Amino acid sequence: MYTVQMENECACFIKSEYTNNNTFTTQSEAYQYANILAELMNEEFCSKHTFVAEIAEGNNFVIRVAINATSVSGCSTGVTCDVGCNSTDDWALENTATESCGSGCGCS
Repeated sequence: MYTVQMENECACFIKSEYTNNNTFTTQSEAYQYANILAELMNEEFCSKHTFVAEIAEGNNFVIRVAINATSVSGCSTGVTCDVGCNSTDDWALENTATESCGSGCGCS
């Protein structure tokens, strides 16, 4: 038997129709289920977490839960915001300051 289990059950998982510790007769079925479930949770849940299916010890697959850095930081740019969304560093992707030409193009 092969088991697919959640590493930690977040509030969205607990409220969902999904269950933890599902067993399958073949490794292929467990692998497919783990990957599909992780993908569905990434699409359907609140986006505060991200979910990744991984092979674990023995006949187990685990769906790991991580904090979604984009959701937590409030950044909507699609980048990881390692310097923060309000950064004005010249090299930061988030830089929105305009230069002296006045066109808003960011030229110098």
